[in-house]
Amino acid sequence: MKSLGSIRRDFAPWNDPNAKPYIQFDKVTKKFGDFTAVNNLSLTIFEREFFALLGASGCGKSTLLRMLAGFEEPTAGRILLDGQDLRGIPPYRRPVNMMFQSYALFPHMTVENNIAFGLKQDGMPKPEIAARVGEMLKLVKLEQFAKRKPHQLSGGQRQRVALARSVAKRPKVLLLDEPLGALDKKLREETQFELMDLQQSLGLTFVVVTHDQEEAMTMADRIAIIDKGEVMQVATPAEVYEAPGSRFVAGFVGNVNMFEGKIAHGEAGAASIDAGNGITIRTENTGDAATGAAVAFAIRPEKIKISSTRPAGAVNAIEGEVYDIAYLGDMTVYHVRLDDGQVVRASTMNAARITEDPLSWNDRAWVSFRPDAGVVLTR
Repeated sequence: MKSLGSIRRDFAPWNDPNAKPYIQFDKVTKKFGDFTAVNNLSLTIFEREFFALLGASGCGKSTLLRMLAGFEEPTAGRILLDGQDLRGIPPYRRPVNMMFQSYALFPHMTVENNIAFGLKQDGMPKPEIAARVGEMLKLVKLEQFAKRKPHQLSGGQRQRVALARSVAKRPKVLLLDEPLGALDKKLREETQFELMDLQQSLGLTFVVVTHDQEEAMTMADRIAIIDKGEVMQVATPAEVYEAPGSRFVAGFVGNVNMFEGKIAHGEAGAASIDAGNGITIRTENTGDAATGAAVAFAIRPEKIKISSTRPAGAVNAIEGEVYDIAYLGDMTVYHVRLDDGQVVRASTMNAARITEDPLSWNDRAWVSFRPDAGVVLTR
Protein backbone atom coordinates (compact mmCIF):
# COMPACT_ATOMS: atom_id res chain seq x y z
CA MET A 1 0.00 0.00 0.00
CA LYS A 2 1.37 3.40 -0.97
CA SER A 3 1.56 6.11 1.66
CA LEU A 4 2.57 9.74 1.91
CA GLY A 5 5.92 9.66 3.68
CA SER A 6 7.09 7.46 6.53
CA ILE A 7 4.46 6.37 9.02
CA ARG A 8 4.10 4.25 12.16
CA ARG A 9 2.01 1.51 10.64
CA ASP A 10 1.22 -0.02 14.04
CA PHE A 11 -0.27 3.22 15.40
CA ALA A 12 -3.02 5.16 13.64
CA PRO A 13 -6.11 5.18 15.92
CA TRP A 14 -7.52 8.23 14.12
CA ASN A 15 -8.21 5.93 11.15
CA ASP A 16 -10.15 3.46 13.31
CA PRO A 17 -13.86 4.38 13.49
CA ASN A 18 -14.15 2.41 16.74
CA ALA A 19 -11.25 4.16 18.49
CA LYS A 20 -12.28 6.47 21.34
CA PRO A 21 -10.53 9.86 21.56
CA TYR A 22 -8.58 10.40 24.77
CA ILE A 23 -8.68 14.20 24.72
CA GLN A 24 -11.57 16.15 23.20
CA PHE A 25 -11.93 19.87 22.60
CA ASP A 26 -15.63 20.21 21.92
CA LYS A 27 -16.63 23.55 20.35
CA VAL A 28 -14.24 25.40 22.67
CA THR A 29 -14.12 29.20 22.67
CA LYS A 30 -11.84 31.35 24.80
CA LYS A 31 -12.16 35.12 24.96
CA PHE A 32 -10.00 37.67 26.75
CA GLY A 33 -12.23 40.72 26.83
CA ASP A 34 -13.08 41.55 23.21
CA PHE A 35 -10.29 39.34 21.85
CA THR A 36 -11.17 35.80 20.79
CA ALA A 37 -8.08 33.60 21.26
CA VAL A 38 -9.85 30.32 20.43
CA ASN A 39 -12.93 30.29 18.23
CA ASN A 40 -15.43 27.38 18.43
CA LEU A 41 -12.63 24.85 18.05
CA SER A 42 -13.12 21.08 18.01
CA LEU A 43 -10.20 18.65 18.12
CA THR A 44 -9.56 15.06 19.16
CA ILE A 45 -6.32 13.48 20.41
CA PHE A 46 -5.81 9.77 21.04
CA GLU A 47 -4.09 7.91 23.87
CA ARG A 48 -0.32 7.43 23.39
CA GLU A 49 -0.30 9.94 20.56
CA PHE A 50 2.47 12.50 20.13
CA PHE A 51 0.35 15.44 19.01
CA ALA A 52 1.60 18.87 17.92
CA LEU A 53 -0.22 22.20 17.92
CA LEU A 54 1.56 24.24 15.26
CA GLY A 55 1.01 27.88 14.44
CA ALA A 56 2.41 31.40 14.47
CA SER A 57 2.68 33.45 17.65
CA GLY A 58 -0.73 34.57 18.89
CA CYS A 59 -2.71 31.92 16.99
CA GLY A 60 -4.21 30.39 20.18
CA LYS A 61 -2.15 27.20 20.49
CA SER A 62 -0.70 28.01 23.95
CA THR A 63 -4.17 29.04 25.15
CA LEU A 64 -5.41 25.58 24.19
CA LEU A 65 -2.62 23.98 26.18
CA ARG A 66 -3.28 26.18 29.22
CA MET A 67 -6.98 25.31 29.15
CA LEU A 68 -6.13 21.60 29.05
CA ALA A 69 -3.74 22.11 31.98
CA GLY A 70 -6.38 24.01 33.94
CA PHE A 71 -4.67 27.42 34.05
CA GLU A 72 -7.50 28.89 31.97
CA GLU A 73 -11.18 27.99 31.70
CA PRO A 74 -13.05 27.95 28.36
CA THR A 75 -15.51 30.76 27.77
CA ALA A 76 -17.71 28.20 26.01
CA GLY A 77 -17.50 24.53 25.08
CA ARG A 78 -16.05 21.50 26.85
CA ILE A 79 -12.67 19.83 27.28
CA LEU A 80 -12.81 16.13 28.07
CA LEU A 81 -10.00 13.83 29.19
CA ASP A 82 -10.73 10.11 29.05
CA GLY A 83 -14.43 10.95 28.96
CA GLN A 84 -14.35 13.29 31.99
CA ASP A 85 -15.33 16.95 31.64
CA LEU A 86 -12.44 18.98 33.08
CA ARG A 87 -14.41 22.16 33.80
CA GLY A 88 -13.92 23.28 37.39
CA ILE A 89 -11.13 20.80 38.13
CA PRO A 90 -8.04 22.68 39.38
CA PRO A 91 -4.66 22.06 37.73
CA TYR A 92 -3.22 20.05 40.62
CA ARG A 93 -6.11 17.58 40.44
CA ARG A 94 -5.85 16.96 36.70
CA PRO A 95 -3.88 13.89 35.52
CA VAL A 96 -1.69 16.11 33.35
CA ASN A 97 1.66 17.77 33.83
CA MET A 98 3.12 20.73 31.99
CA MET A 99 6.71 21.40 31.01
CA PHE A 100 7.41 25.07 30.36
CA GLN A 101 9.95 26.58 27.99
CA SER A 102 11.77 28.21 30.95
CA TYR A 103 12.01 24.76 32.67
CA ALA A 104 11.19 26.45 36.04
CA LEU A 105 13.76 24.43 37.99
CA PHE A 106 14.47 25.27 41.63
CA PRO A 107 17.97 26.80 41.58
CA HIS A 108 18.78 25.90 45.20
CA MET A 109 17.91 22.20 44.75
CA THR A 110 20.00 19.43 43.27
CA VAL A 111 18.90 17.56 40.18
CA GLU A 112 17.53 14.64 42.21
CA ASN A 113 15.65 16.96 44.58
CA ASN A 114 14.12 18.85 41.67
CA ILE A 115 12.83 15.56 40.27
CA ALA A 116 11.62 14.41 43.69
CA PHE A 117 9.80 17.63 44.58
CA GLY A 118 6.38 16.73 43.19
CA LEU A 119 6.56 13.22 44.59
CA LYS A 120 7.26 14.60 48.08
CA GLN A 121 4.32 17.00 47.73
CA ASP A 122 2.09 14.00 46.99
CA GLY A 123 3.30 12.22 50.14
CA MET A 124 4.94 9.30 48.39
CA PRO A 125 7.02 7.12 50.80
CA LYS A 126 10.77 7.89 50.78
CA PRO A 127 11.87 4.47 49.42
CA GLU A 128 9.45 4.82 46.50
CA ILE A 129 10.64 8.37 45.84
CA ALA A 130 14.27 7.23 45.73
CA ALA A 131 13.39 4.40 43.33
CA ARG A 132 11.34 6.67 41.07
CA VAL A 133 14.02 9.38 40.99
CA GLY A 134 16.66 6.77 40.13
CA GLU A 135 14.43 5.49 37.34
CA MET A 136 13.93 9.00 35.94
CA LEU A 137 17.64 9.83 36.11
CA LYS A 138 18.43 6.67 34.17
CA LEU A 139 15.68 7.43 31.66
CA VAL A 140 17.13 10.85 30.80
CA LYS A 141 20.75 9.67 31.18
CA LEU A 142 21.66 12.02 34.03
CA GLU A 143 22.65 9.56 36.78
CA GLN A 144 26.10 11.14 37.18
CA PHE A 145 24.59 14.63 37.58
CA ALA A 146 22.19 13.78 40.43
CA LYS A 147 24.01 15.95 43.01
CA ARG A 148 24.52 18.96 40.76
CA LYS A 149 22.42 22.12 40.81
CA PRO A 150 20.81 23.66 37.70
CA HIS A 151 23.48 26.34 37.22
CA GLN A 152 26.09 23.57 36.93
CA LEU A 153 24.30 22.01 33.95
CA SER A 154 24.15 22.80 30.24
CA GLY A 155 20.92 23.96 28.63
CA GLY A 156 20.25 20.49 27.25
CA GLN A 157 20.83 18.88 30.65
CA ARG A 158 18.47 21.34 32.37
CA GLN A 159 15.88 20.52 29.73
CA ARG A 160 16.18 16.82 30.56
CA VAL A 161 15.87 17.50 34.31
CA ALA A 162 12.64 19.43 33.66
CA LEU A 163 11.42 16.57 31.50
CA ALA A 164 12.25 13.97 34.18
CA ARG A 165 10.43 16.02 36.82
CA SER A 166 7.42 16.35 34.54
CA VAL A 167 7.03 12.60 33.97
CA ALA A 168 8.06 11.44 37.46
CA LYS A 169 4.47 11.68 38.71
CA ARG A 170 3.28 9.45 35.85
CA PRO A 171 0.75 11.88 34.37
CA LYS A 172 -1.67 10.56 31.80
CA VAL A 173 -0.79 13.48 29.54
CA LEU A 174 2.39 15.52 29.29
CA LEU A 175 2.00 19.05 27.94
CA LEU A 176 5.06 20.71 26.43
CA ASP A 177 5.03 24.43 25.68
CA GLU A 178 7.84 25.27 23.23
CA PRO A 179 10.05 22.73 25.07
CA LEU A 180 13.13 23.11 22.87
CA GLY A 181 13.03 26.83 22.21
CA ALA A 182 16.01 27.63 24.48
CA LEU A 183 18.35 25.09 22.87
CA ASP A 184 20.76 25.66 20.01
CA LYS A 185 19.97 24.13 16.62
CA LYS A 186 22.14 21.00 16.87
CA LEU A 187 21.07 20.18 20.42
CA ARG A 188 17.45 20.85 19.51
CA GLU A 189 17.64 18.31 16.70
CA GLU A 190 19.18 15.69 19.00
CA THR A 191 16.60 16.32 21.72
CA GLN A 192 13.71 15.91 19.30
CA PHE A 193 14.64 12.27 18.81
CA GLU A 194 15.22 11.81 22.55
CA LEU A 195 11.70 13.09 23.22
CA MET A 196 10.26 10.71 20.64
CA ASP A 197 12.08 7.74 22.18
CA LEU A 198 11.04 8.79 25.69
CA GLN A 199 7.40 9.11 24.69
CA GLN A 200 7.48 5.65 23.14
CA SER A 201 9.13 4.03 26.16
CA LEU A 202 6.75 5.66 28.65
CA GLY A 203 3.62 5.10 26.58
CA LEU A 204 2.26 8.52 27.55
CA THR A 205 0.23 11.00 25.52
CA PHE A 206 2.34 14.03 24.60
CA VAL A 207 0.83 17.31 23.42
CA VAL A 208 3.42 19.83 22.27
CA VAL A 209 2.96 23.48 21.31
CA THR A 210 5.48 24.86 18.84
CA HIS A 211 5.91 27.43 16.09
CA ASP A 212 8.84 25.42 14.68
CA GLN A 213 7.61 23.47 11.66
CA GLU A 214 10.61 21.14 11.58
CA GLU A 215 10.12 20.32 15.26
CA ALA A 216 6.47 19.39 14.72
CA MET A 217 7.20 17.43 11.54
CA THR A 218 9.97 15.44 13.25
CA MET A 219 8.25 14.49 16.50
CA ALA A 220 4.50 14.37 16.00
CA ASP A 221 2.23 11.54 14.91
CA ARG A 222 -0.25 14.21 13.84
CA ILE A 223 -0.17 17.98 13.58
CA ALA A 224 -2.98 20.50 14.02
CA ILE A 225 -2.31 23.70 12.08
CA ILE A 226 -3.85 26.57 14.05
CA ASP A 227 -4.60 30.06 12.72
CA LYS A 228 -6.53 32.81 14.50
CA GLY A 229 -7.95 30.37 17.03
CA GLU A 230 -9.23 27.91 14.44
CA VAL A 231 -8.02 24.53 13.17
CA MET A 232 -6.98 24.75 9.54
CA GLN A 233 -6.00 21.08 9.11
CA VAL A 234 -5.23 18.02 11.22
CA ALA A 235 -3.13 15.31 9.60
CA THR A 236 0.12 13.37 9.76
CA PRO A 237 3.28 15.35 8.94
CA ALA A 238 3.54 13.78 5.49
CA GLU A 239 -0.11 14.53 4.69
CA VAL A 240 0.20 18.15 5.86
CA TYR A 241 3.25 18.61 3.64
CA GLU A 242 2.28 16.57 0.57
CA ALA A 243 -1.49 17.08 0.64
CA PRO A 244 -2.24 20.45 2.27
CA GLY A 245 -5.92 21.26 2.52
CA SER A 246 -5.68 24.94 1.68
CA ARG A 247 -3.45 27.70 0.38
CA PHE A 248 -2.78 28.76 3.97
CA VAL A 249 -1.50 25.34 5.06
CA ALA A 250 0.56 24.91 1.89
CA GLY A 251 2.20 28.28 2.45
CA PHE A 252 2.67 27.88 6.21
CA VAL A 253 4.36 24.47 6.23
CA GLY A 254 7.63 24.44 4.32
CA ASN A 255 8.39 26.26 1.09
CA VAL A 256 5.97 26.12 -1.81
CA ASN A 257 5.44 27.48 -5.31
CA MET A 258 1.89 28.56 -6.07
CA PHE A 259 0.41 29.02 -9.53
CA GLU A 260 -3.04 30.64 -9.57
CA GLY A 261 -5.31 29.75 -12.48
CA LYS A 262 -8.47 28.02 -13.68
CA ILE A 263 -9.23 24.43 -14.56
CA ALA A 264 -9.31 24.55 -18.36
CA HIS A 265 -10.18 20.92 -18.86
CA GLY A 266 -10.59 18.07 -16.40
CA GLU A 267 -11.34 14.37 -16.49
CA ALA A 268 -10.84 11.38 -14.16
CA GLY A 269 -8.66 13.27 -11.65
CA ALA A 270 -6.42 14.83 -14.29
CA ALA A 271 -6.69 18.34 -15.64
CA SER A 272 -5.12 21.21 -17.48
CA ILE A 273 -4.77 24.48 -15.58
CA ASP A 274 -4.60 27.78 -17.41
CA ALA A 275 -2.17 29.77 -15.25
CA GLY A 276 -2.12 32.79 -17.57
CA ASN A 277 0.66 34.30 -19.66
CA GLY A 278 0.73 31.25 -21.88
CA ILE A 279 1.46 28.83 -19.02
CA THR A 280 -0.56 25.62 -19.03
CA ILE A 281 -0.02 23.06 -16.26
CA ARG A 282 -0.95 19.41 -16.58
CA THR A 283 -1.76 17.80 -13.24
CA GLU A 284 -3.07 14.47 -11.96
CA ASN A 285 -4.12 15.69 -8.51
CA THR A 286 -7.20 17.83 -9.06
CA GLY A 287 -9.38 16.49 -6.25
CA ASP A 288 -12.98 17.58 -6.78
CA ALA A 289 -12.15 20.77 -8.70
CA ALA A 290 -14.52 21.26 -11.64
CA THR A 291 -13.79 22.72 -15.07
CA GLY A 292 -13.72 26.51 -14.85
CA ALA A 293 -12.99 26.57 -11.13
CA ALA A 294 -10.44 29.06 -9.80
CA VAL A 295 -7.66 27.05 -8.17
CA ALA A 296 -4.06 27.20 -7.02
CA PHE A 297 -1.52 24.64 -8.13
CA ALA A 298 0.94 24.09 -5.27
CA ILE A 299 4.27 22.37 -5.79
CA ARG A 300 7.25 22.00 -3.43
CA PRO A 301 10.72 23.19 -4.55
CA GLU A 302 12.28 19.73 -4.36
CA LYS A 303 9.69 18.41 -6.82
CA ILE A 304 10.95 20.83 -9.49
CA LYS A 305 13.93 20.06 -11.72
CA ILE A 306 16.08 22.85 -13.12
CA SER A 307 18.20 22.56 -16.26
CA SER A 308 19.89 24.72 -18.88
CA THR A 309 17.90 23.08 -21.71
CA ARG A 310 14.31 21.95 -21.98
CA PRO A 311 14.08 18.33 -20.74
CA ALA A 312 13.06 15.90 -23.46
CA GLY A 313 9.50 14.66 -23.07
CA ALA A 314 8.67 16.99 -20.16
CA VAL A 315 4.92 17.57 -19.85
CA ASN A 316 5.36 20.67 -17.68
CA ALA A 317 8.34 22.89 -18.56
CA ILE A 318 8.62 26.67 -18.18
CA GLU A 319 11.54 28.90 -19.13
CA GLY A 320 12.95 31.71 -17.03
CA GLU A 321 16.10 33.34 -15.72
CA VAL A 322 18.18 32.43 -12.66
CA TYR A 323 18.39 35.48 -10.42
CA ASP A 324 19.33 34.01 -7.02
CA ILE A 325 21.28 30.93 -5.90
CA ALA A 326 21.85 29.69 -2.35
CA TYR A 327 24.38 26.91 -1.76
CA LEU A 328 23.46 25.18 1.53
CA GLY A 329 25.90 22.30 1.46
CA ASP A 330 23.50 19.39 1.19
CA MET A 331 21.37 21.23 -1.35
CA THR A 332 21.34 24.21 -3.68
CA VAL A 333 18.31 26.49 -3.92
CA TYR A 334 17.59 28.34 -7.16
CA HIS A 335 15.21 31.25 -7.62
CA VAL A 336 14.08 31.43 -11.25
CA ARG A 337 12.15 34.45 -12.51
CA LEU A 338 9.72 33.40 -15.23
CA ASP A 339 9.06 35.66 -18.20
CA ASP A 340 5.76 36.77 -16.63
CA GLY A 341 7.60 37.93 -13.48
CA GLN A 342 6.63 35.07 -11.16
CA VAL A 343 9.50 33.60 -9.16
CA VAL A 344 9.82 29.82 -8.89
CA ARG A 345 11.94 28.20 -6.19
CA ALA A 346 13.67 24.91 -7.08
CA SER A 347 15.97 22.91 -4.79
CA THR A 348 18.46 20.28 -5.87
CA MET A 349 20.28 17.81 -3.62
CA ASN A 350 24.04 17.93 -3.98
CA ALA A 351 24.50 14.17 -4.25
CA ALA A 352 27.81 14.60 -6.10
CA ARG A 353 30.68 16.96 -5.38
CA ILE A 354 30.79 18.15 -8.99
CA THR A 355 27.77 19.49 -10.89
CA GLU A 356 27.35 18.26 -14.46
CA ASP A 357 25.02 21.06 -15.55
CA PRO A 358 26.19 24.13 -13.61
CA LEU A 359 23.91 27.16 -13.62
CA SER A 360 24.86 30.66 -12.59
CA TRP A 361 23.19 34.01 -12.02
CA ASN A 362 21.36 35.46 -15.05
CA ASP A 363 21.49 32.16 -16.98
CA ARG A 364 18.41 31.11 -18.91
CA ALA A 365 16.99 27.96 -17.35
CA TRP A 366 14.06 25.58 -17.54
CA VAL A 367 12.00 24.44 -14.56
CA SER A 368 10.05 21.24 -15.08
CA PHE A 369 7.93 18.87 -13.04
CA ARG A 370 5.79 15.75 -13.33
CA PRO A 371 1.97 15.91 -13.54
CA ASP A 372 1.70 14.13 -10.17
CA ALA A 373 4.25 16.37 -8.40
CA GLY A 374 1.87 19.04 -7.09
CA VAL A 375 -1.66 19.41 -5.74
CA VAL A 376 -4.64 21.51 -6.74
CA LEU A 377 -6.14 23.66 -3.98
CA THR A 378 -9.62 25.10 -4.09
CA ARG A 379 -9.44 26.89 -0.70
